[in-house]
Amino acid sequence: MPFRARTAIFRWSLHTVPYRIHHHQPHSLHSSSSFIPHKFTSLAQTQVYGESVETSDDDGFLSWLERKAGCRISSSLSIGKSSYGRSLFASKAIKTGDCILKVPYRVQITADNLPAKIKSLISEEVANVAKLAVLLLIERKLGQGSQWNPYICRLPWQEELHNTIFWNESELEMIHRSSVYWETINQKSQMERDFLAIRPIFECFSQSFGDITYKDFMYACTLVGSRAWGSTNGLSLIPFADFVNHDGNSEAIVMSDDDKQLSEVISDRAYAPGEQVLIRYGKFSNATLMLDFGFTVPYNIYDQVQIQLDIPKHDPLHKMKLELMQQYFVPSRKNAENLEHSWNIFTIKEVKWPKGKGKGLPQSLRAFARVLSCTNRQELDDLVVEAAQTDGRLGRRPLPDVNKEIQAHLMLSSLIGQLIEERSAAIMSLEESSNSSSFCVRVPVRRFMAQDLLRGELRILNSAFTWLENYCLSST
Repeated sequence: MPFRARTAIFRWSLHTVPYRIHHHQPHSLHSSSSFIPHKFTSLAQTQVYGESVETSDDDGFLSWLERKAGCRISSSLSIGKSSYGRSLFASKAIKTGDCILKVPYRVQITADNLPAKIKSLISEEVANVAKLAVLLLIERKLGQGSQWNPYICRLPWQEELHNTIFWNESELEMIHRSSVYWETINQKSQMERDFLAIRPIFECFSQSFGDITYKDFMYACTLVGSRAWGSTNGLSLIPFADFVNHDGNSEAIVMSDDDKQLSEVISDRAYAPGEQVLIRYGKFSNATLMLDFGFTVPYNIYDQVQIQLDIPKHDPLHKMKLELMQQYFVPSRKNAENLEHSWNIFTIKEVKWPKGKGKGLPQSLRAFARVLSCTNRQELDDLVVEAAQTDGRLGRRPLPDVNKEIQAHLMLSSLIGQLIEERSAAIMSLEESSNSSSFCVRVPVRRFMAQDLLRGELRILNSAFTWLENYCLSST
């Protein structure tokens, strides 16, 4: 299932380790607050868009959950309504290090809550995201009869979601230069395959739950994939905790304690009464945020860009280079699980020091360029010998021939220069056409998201280009 659930942390005694449900996986959704609030209620965006806040007990939702849990969930948070939906606010002064919420496992929703007669029919090959989506659809169909109705009825409607799988063709065209475009296409295809695998189960129980369409399934998968958290307890929807919005700079996260059988959040800063409380879902780029969560942030420190290098078909050494690439440039185990990643796709992050060591540019990318720059078999053989004599990695050291080394890096700067031109043209096109009546973007917020994405990727590419230019100049 192509989703990435929100980053969670689980703890054993004094040990804290990160855990993430892997899709390519992704995501987090929020009740009516859902995605727009993530986009517009970050600390920076509050100033830009002038968000207003209205406090509310939200019809006693917290009281309902605490009765169901049989314990106190939070004494320092309350549900509030901003102009973009539900959020959590400090109901009293909060100090750094305070535990601001605790949600027991027994009131978290997992695939284990599926009716036994349905659970037995679902293949083990079906991902937990899809299983949980089935449960969500069943509970929604039950309406007032669902034990989770106070929570289910607060989940956002599809019209409120801005994940890229819901974008129309015109909207997707805005981001077609980014890898998130193809990730969106792949994700939709995977959803369709999952639906075909599960549809016979829906048909068996149509009298009880009515017709469940692919559109219903896609909506439910997006809700689960974006809202759910991973822990040793599995994949869980955590009521109340998922009303809290995202701040990429926050150190506060949702943690799960298996000893106490609960999930909790420890505040990373002090809050005055009435302030919105924020946590970090994960260290996600805007590409991931918009694909999986349906929002972006204007300056994302975790932005990155995927680039692809190909061996020219006309290269006389094409076959030999291809064999070496496939042998030495193997994706990490993490990336190998993703169909989108292969030996010739690399992820660039911001290079913060133009004259530094180039941290942000993968060493494997520079090694790839060195292999591509070889013009005869002997040069390739020399790289193989060097790899055998050192750490076994091909092309990780500068080429002995300075001119060849510069040529390899100029090749990269030329490619990145082309990508810069493409992103710049796309941004300019968005800016010029935003006021045009022919600009067919159904939801204006999606244009802001596209601009955040492209500007972030342009920043990353510019930093890489500057470093490569400096490297070539310093090598002469």
